[in-house]
Amino acid sequence: MQFITPLWPAYPELFLLVMTCIILVADLFISDDNRIFTYGLTQFTLVGCAVLTFFTGNAEPVYTFSGMFVDDLMADALKLLTCLAVITILVYARAYTAVRGMFRGEFFSLALFATLGMMVMISANHLLTLYLGLELLSLSLYAMVALQRDSVQATEAAMKYFVLGALASGMLLYGMSMLYGATGTLEITALAQLSSQGVRAQAVLVFGLVFIVAGLGFKLGAVPFHMWVPDVYQGAPTAVTLFIGSAPKFAAFAIVMRLLAQGLGADALVDEWRQMLLIMAVLSLAIGNLAAIMQTNLKRMLAYSTISHMGFLLLGVLSGTIDGYGAAMFYVVVYVLMTLGAFGIILLLTRGGFEAENLDDYKGLNQRSPWYAFLMLLLMFSMAGIPPTVGFYAKLTVLQAVVQIGWWWVAVIAVVFSLIGAFYYLRIVKLMYFDAPQDTAPVTASADVRALLSVNGLAVLVMGIAPQPLMMLCIEAVRASI
Repeated sequence: MQFITPLWPAYPELFLLVMTCIILVADLFISDDNRIFTYGLTQFTLVGCAVLTFFTGNAEPVYTFSGMFVDDLMADALKLLTCLAVITILVYARAYTAVRGMFRGEFFSLALFATLGMMVMISANHLLTLYLGLELLSLSLYAMVALQRDSVQATEAAMKYFVLGALASGMLLYGMSMLYGATGTLEITALAQLSSQGVRAQAVLVFGLVFIVAGLGFKLGAVPFHMWVPDVYQGAPTAVTLFIGSAPKFAAFAIVMRLLAQGLGADALVDEWRQMLLIMAVLSLAIGNLAAIMQTNLKRMLAYSTISHMGFLLLGVLSGTIDGYGAAMFYVVVYVLMTLGAFGIILLLTRGGFEAENLDDYKGLNQRSPWYAFLMLLLMFSMAGIPPTVGFYAKLTVLQAVVQIGWWWVAVIAVVFSLIGAFYYLRIVKLMYFDAPQDTAPVTASADVRALLSVNGLAVLVMGIAPQPLMMLCIEAVRASI
């Protein structure tokens, strides 16, 4: 493998960094009444970053920075999706943050720094690069959760997130140091070659793998490393909850693929981490779906829903096949799409000092706004895996990948817990369509939010009817990168 030195594979990240610094300085001279300029500059930055990612994309992997950074098809696809997700988040969150005094340069700059961290993680070909991206993302998210300084709930959530996040980062770093001790390299491609040839310190390598998987489990929010998810989802401002629950999942998936599928994908090691992922996946499906049934707070319910979805994601990864990895990537894309739409509806119904986060707040939504009730119905059907929505196809492809390796009993367990999980999704549909509304105020939104939310909701249906283009893209991206 020949390394090259040009900077063009990292142009999107460099552009994002420079523009974020410009926004930080420019915001000092912009009054509170003109924050819309900061918002516009932030959106311009993300659009420019997406355009650069598209035009600097390469079908074959390209390495730079002495092999520490890679630009391949999977990285390009995930970075494009990350930029689109953050653009959508900022559109949905504009009215919410403006009312709560969060429509400031700090919120936008932290969002951009978090995006930069995600993009660095996605393109990392070196354990140090990966860790730098991870810490940039994590520190930005901690600050975003605590951005409402007067909120005791948000401050408590930020403290829990910070303490548990620091613990998980330490475990991940310790695991990386053990991998280095066993193989003598921090480069992921070199790690793949050495692990496939076999190393003398196999016990040290496996022990380090345990710490790696534990750290990854925390970043994904999988059981038994899920403790932070419900509290942070409920305690953080809804706009920040939307951010945490969506775009970072692309980066978390990229870490899993770079470390496990690419760096530690040798047959002997696959058997080691497959057993650990199996336990995490089954427990996530069980605890996520069972705990969600008892929730009356919608944000907390969606937190447990996220835990169960991460169980499905891990099922795709543990298959250890290209089809399984592709199914897992398809699943994470669909999950982010559904999460954006669901929290977009929550932000839409939130107004003034009122937080529309309790299930009773959705009673009679069909009478107040049939269109938004229909969009929420599509999103809930998709999360439950009901055809013809894309959530059904996403779960089906993951289950097929598990069955292909002969683990049909795992697929049966996943189906059973999906049926249990359908209850709490359909409960929201029942509240919207069959209960009398507690609030008869009309649902209003700006034109950009209405249009984007409509596209978001309908995409769940359209992609469910024609999922093959995205599915093939995911499989090709994984095949070109692994």
